[in-house]
Amino acid sequence: MKEFNLQKETARLIIRPLRVEDYHNWLHEFNARYEAQHEFDPGKLDMSECTEEWFIALVQKHQELAMRDEAHVFGIFHKEDGTHIGMVDFSTLARMSFQWARIGYTIHNQYWRNGFGKEAVSAALEVAFRDLKFHRIEAHINLENRPSTKLAESVGMDFECVRKGFIFEGESWTDQLVYVSNSEI
Repeated sequence: MKEFNLQKETARLIIRPLRVEDYHNWLHEFNARYEAQHEFDPGKLDMSECTEEWFIALVQKHQELAMRDEAHVFGIFHKEDGTHIGMVDFSTLARMSFQWARIGYTIHNQYWRNGFGKEAVSAALEVAFRDLKFHRIEAHINLENRPSTKLAESVGMDFECVRKGFIFEGESWTDQLVYVSNSEI
């Protein structure tokens, strides 16, 4: 099977799909997370079900989604030592006349306040426009998630609107802020 292996390097980071050999590094950094820092930070997670076999299946699933152009999931790694810092992903919402995707991002909280989020998301947007050929990228953000809106704004995404009752979270439909970035026309 053909492998999706798109990669982008920045001054300090490498953004690329997860590989099977990333398992121990990936697991270590999830286990090293601090307790939750705010309501939108999950903090420490129960990783007990994330066995090596589970991870191999996850990597394969990411590859399949990328090959079908349904989602493109990238790990964020420190260039100097290969440490797994977080994830960024694009979910294809529509192709044809739209070329439209949603971006998601997370940085392990032990690496916050180092500029990694801005560096990674900026690079990922370049990949989305240049390599994946999307024209429009949206970030859907909870109304109170100020750290995420600050990150979207810092990479040049523009606030577009509030979508009412847009995402089902917990027990109800919640409103979401929509930030957008378009490729050069």
